[in-house]
Amino acid sequence: MIERVINILLVEDDEVDVMNVKRAFKKVNITNPIYLASNGLEALAMLRSNEDQSPCLPTERRLVLLDLNMPKMNGIEFLQELRSDPNLCTTPVVVMTTSNQDQDRVQAYNLNVAGYILKPLTFNKFVDTMSALNKYWILCELP
Repeated sequence: MIERVINILLVEDDEVDVMNVKRAFKKVNITNPIYLASNGLEALAMLRSNEDQSPCLPTERRLVLLDLNMPKMNGIEFLQELRSDPNLCTTPVVVMTTSNQDQDRVQAYNLNVAGYILKPLTFNKFVDTMSALNKYWILCELP
């Protein structure tokens, strides 16, 4: 069976969390390419860019890992904009955040997220979470 690449856009403003995601991916042998955006505005620009622009995020088989608490454009605002764009509205998004607020969860699911994950407090739990997420997206058929 040929494994199809999933292009992951990590939308995260905390450098420690970015490092933890990369370390966790490496630890469980997740080799999918990771593209980084530090806020929602940057992420939308990357998703909307064409191949003439840099950084180029492939248009096929994309998954967004989204933090909610970010400057300039937070995760909920990003989701609202993403879902209102006919070219991007089907992009799968998994929220990965420290926010345990019911309001954030409800808003995120109302904006059709594929999942809502609380960031684990320890690195080992973070690795376990990334491993489970990897198994999930391998099973899913992405657009």
